[in-house]
Amino acid sequence: MLLDVVAARPDEIAIDDLTRSRTWSAFLDRVLRGAHLLRDGFGLEPGDHAAMLMGNRVEFIELATAALFAGVWMTPINWHLTADEADFIVADADARVVFADPAFEQLTREAAAGRPVVVAGDELDSVLDSSADSPFALVGPAGGNMLYTSGTTGRPKGVKRNAQASLEGQLHQLAAGRTIGLDGGGPHLVTGPLYHAAPLGFAVMDQHAGAPMVIMPRWDPIRTLELISDRRIHNSHLVPTMFVRLLRLADDVRYGFDPSSLSTVLHGAAPISQAVKQRMIEWWGPVLVEYWGASEGGVVTLVGSDEWLTRPGTVGRAVPSHEVFAVDPDGNRLPPDQAGQLYCRNKVSDSVFAYHNAPEKTAEAFLGPGTYTIGDVGLVDAEGYVFLSDRVANTIISGGVNIYPAEIEQVLIEHPAVADVAVFGIPNDEWGEAVKAAVELVDGNEASPELEASILAFGREHLAGYKVPRSVDFEEQLPRHPTGKLYTRLLREKYWQGRARSI
Repeated sequence: MLLDVVAARPDEIAIDDLTRSRTWSAFLDRVLRGAHLLRDGFGLEPGDHAAMLMGNRVEFIELATAALFAGVWMTPINWHLTADEADFIVADADARVVFADPAFEQLTREAAAGRPVVVAGDELDSVLDSSADSPFALVGPAGGNMLYTSGTTGRPKGVKRNAQASLEGQLHQLAAGRTIGLDGGGPHLVTGPLYHAAPLGFAVMDQHAGAPMVIMPRWDPIRTLELISDRRIHNSHLVPTMFVRLLRLADDVRYGFDPSSLSTVLHGAAPISQAVKQRMIEWWGPVLVEYWGASEGGVVTLVGSDEWLTRPGTVGRAVPSHEVFAVDPDGNRLPPDQAGQLYCRNKVSDSVFAYHNAPEKTAEAFLGPGTYTIGDVGLVDAEGYVFLSDRVANTIISGGVNIYPAEIEQVLIEHPAVADVAVFGIPNDEWGEAVKAAVELVDGNEASPELEASILAFGREHLAGYKVPRSVDFEEQLPRHPTGKLYTRLLREKYWQGRARSI
């Protein structure tokens, strides 16, 4: 666990954000001081809450780990939010103190609404220097991260994952990432925003197993390749849109890259085109490991590259601690190969997570003890392999037929002029809904009726006729979250204005 790594390698670099770095011993020192700052400086008790609006920098990991030691819930807030949206999260979490990146200080102070604010840099360094550095009892309570759902519809809710009973137990659990390929065997590259569960969770797990953490402040495809080569990156996490952009780099850039240091490249968070994934495996080798899961329950399924190539499109089989099955609209379990809403059963614990201040939403998510849904539709085949169709909320119903946008998006992204695509339903008096595509073009292409016709013809070559979009909207940039998730609501809202329903 982390304490063992610090004892064995105190003077080696533990974390580097390309601007500042810490050795393992310096990292632990700041973690302990941060934990004392929370407990002694601001008077937080175990179970209390703090928050931060912090970019991808070392202080983010230090503060999150300090909360773990202090027994406090830390809520990282997406700094793309408006002051009103961030204020809602700070208030809903009842954060007693809010930590700020200097770049987001004004937003933080507006969101904090009079709560204490500590700004990273000289101010945070000063209060840490004056805080105690004594260790915390391993038998004491552990804290954790309470991340808020992305809020693509309605107000977001904080997700509280069940933690171990003690700090020692939680530290050991965090070091157990070897089961998903996070073995601590070399540097871990953080490519996505740390306020999101996947980049944060996977990086921390690898770090607690002994991996030095290399943090990209912002993702860039060429810089990613440079860092993997220069730092001999061992493990990382990327999202499908990153793969698309990497594959569109110039041939001399792509084929001059040496991927030999890579061991595990986790990916999930959004559907991936089979063709894109096959090309990535051909380029980087069989290092891609796809997962399916969510902030609520963590990783539920896994599949390695070689196994995926024998069953293209699967997100894998359930990890040993879980079972996955589909249900019909009445909640009855479906037989293999029949699609329905997917449920996950945790075999180890009947209490997996809770939504903060939302017992009704928590109850809605559970079919039974330890059995919950994250809102996906799909099927489980006879051998236990899970195949996703889409999100329940994204389903288009046209003429009484369910159409899943993710399937269509994975086809249209293969058109050479398409950089990104979103598919959604718009009102249609005859069919109820019609399929619409919104497209972001590759640089050098211009929107035109001819290009729209080309994209639709491409769709007809690979999709059943009823799945092909009726028309295409060309957008300068799609509203995509840095984690890969599309805010499709922002594209479809204008078509549903003034109507009694939105589906």
